Amino acid sequence: DDGSWYGRWGMNYVYGTWSVLCALSAAGMSPDAPEIRRAVAWLIAAQNEDGGWGETGDSYRLDHRGLERAPSTASQTAWALLGLMTAGEERNPAVERGIDYLVRRQGADGFWREPQFTATGFPRVFYLRYHGYAKFFPLWALARYRNFTQSGERRARFGM
Repeated sequence: DDGSWYGRWGMNYVYGTWSVLCALSAAGMSPDAPEIRRAVAWLIAAQNEDGGWGETGDSYRLDHRGLERAPSTASQTAWALLGLMTAGEERNPAVERGIDYLVRRQGADGFWREPQFTATGFPRVFYLRYHGYAKFFPLWALARYRNFTQSGERRARFGM
């Protein structure tokens, strides 16, 4: 068990790991629980040199054997950041690098360009690009980072 979790609607292990971290937090699991620590370690190891995270449909291969790096995207970076912050890692240098990635990649119009497919129709059959992903998820991650670092909270009770 490398700490990652399979994902279905968003592409794939980054999305799945974020989703499970949210569920474990909502269930009241301690951020120090081994399952959470392994997931955090996996997300940190999956971070790209540019500070972001990325994954392609190749991760759905039946013979998948772990992390497969891909170019960073705003939505996948946001999922990783939301997962790490849900686990109490808002001050982790990996989170700071991810936030910096989002800020650097934001266009003058306030949006992020994301030509990659980051959603899953049917794994290994077809993938999707929801244009809202690159608008909503990065803003959510930036808002959560601001709220956590300003308030000192370590757990999102609801919303941002």
